[in-house]
Amino acid sequence: MESALIFIVLASILGLYMTWGVGANDVANAMGTSVGSGAITVRKAIIIAAIFEFAGAFLAGGHVTGTIRKGIIDPSFVTTPEILIFGMLAALLGAGIWLMVASYFGWPVSTTHTIVGSLIGFGVVGLGVDAVEWGQVSGILASWLVSPLLGGTIAYLLAQSVRVFILEADSPLEAAKRYGPIYVFMMGVLIALVTVWKGLSHLNIDLTTLQAVAVAIAIGLLTALIGRVLINRVRVDPDADADFHYAGVERVFAPLCVFTACSMAFAHGSNDVANGIGPLAAIVSIAQTGEVTQESVLPIWILLLGGTGIVIGLATMGYRVMRTIGKKITELTPSRGFCAELAAASTVVIASRLGLPVSTTHIIVGAVLGVGFARGIAAIDLRVVFGIVTSWVVTLPIGAGLAAFFFFFFKGLFL
Repeated sequence: MESALIFIVLASILGLYMTWGVGANDVANAMGTSVGSGAITVRKAIIIAAIFEFAGAFLAGGHVTGTIRKGIIDPSFVTTPEILIFGMLAALLGAGIWLMVASYFGWPVSTTHTIVGSLIGFGVVGLGVDAVEWGQVSGILASWLVSPLLGGTIAYLLAQSVRVFILEADSPLEAAKRYGPIYVFMMGVLIALVTVWKGLSHLNIDLTTLQAVAVAIAIGLLTALIGRVLINRVRVDPDADADFHYAGVERVFAPLCVFTACSMAFAHGSNDVANGIGPLAAIVSIAQTGEVTQESVLPIWILLLGGTGIVIGLATMGYRVMRTIGKKITELTPSRGFCAELAAASTVVIASRLGLPVSTTHIIVGAVLGVGFARGIAAIDLRVVFGIVTSWVVTLPIGAGLAAFFFFFFKGLFL
């Protein structure tokens, strides 16, 4: 194909830019509760993301990605390979710009919805209205309600369980040490299930439901054991406990938040990193072969590029979204942050098994709202929540508009 090298170089630059936005927004969401609660620093969050995002992408991320994401575009409407390349370039640039703007203002938006909006914009102007699978779009609209509602409900129940079993116990500190490993066990099981069910297809590992649950329980027991060791190493300051009755309890939950940060980074790497660079993989495949295929191989260098962009994005602008998630919606402590992350992982597992169209970003925001609501509506800053919901609503149309504009730009540039 003529201009193949130019397309690949341009796609790589835009892919790096887009994954930078993923790191600044999506990964910052996953880290926000742990950082906002004070359990880990921003620097530690960046290190954790660098290690576990890469690990998740390489070990469980899959090496094949759908050329046309989420079935949004009907491939039968694609007349020439060049048209799809222009559309994917436009989607990468449009999505990257919106993620940059949202991250600057600290709005936690969905990367998936941003890309989907961009593909809709390209599909409508480049291929025609009928080329868009509007049924898929209605499922995404439904996720705006389903995702935060599920995440918030589970987080509320978990926060109430911590209150009943730990905070209202005769000795909250001893109760925290007793029940802490159980919560870690639950987190280990859930993250293992996410990985086994959603991330091992490329390894040709096909486990039955019973086998998957057995593997997850084994991993959960291992993480619980490690959690108990870390909890036993916690040293409580009697003076701090005298000033704040639950200071010791929160110190117990602090190392547990490290588990959630590592787990969510691994889960994000296994589920979303490859998706974030799907358009780049599609462009490289089409440029090299000159053909449009339903799936394209995901080379190692593209995974590396995506992982690098994500870490840079988190390091340079991720603090803005982390501040919104961890500080502005409601006040988070390590125990509340842990409940929110555990609820988010639970929701991802439940939704993936039921086939519900959910967004990880919306789930985490809903979970933070859930732990806030457990302390009463006054504990939530409704103005911040309104701004976040508004950013969700405008994500699809803004992504579509930007991609439509850039589709014509690239088409005019190369044709």
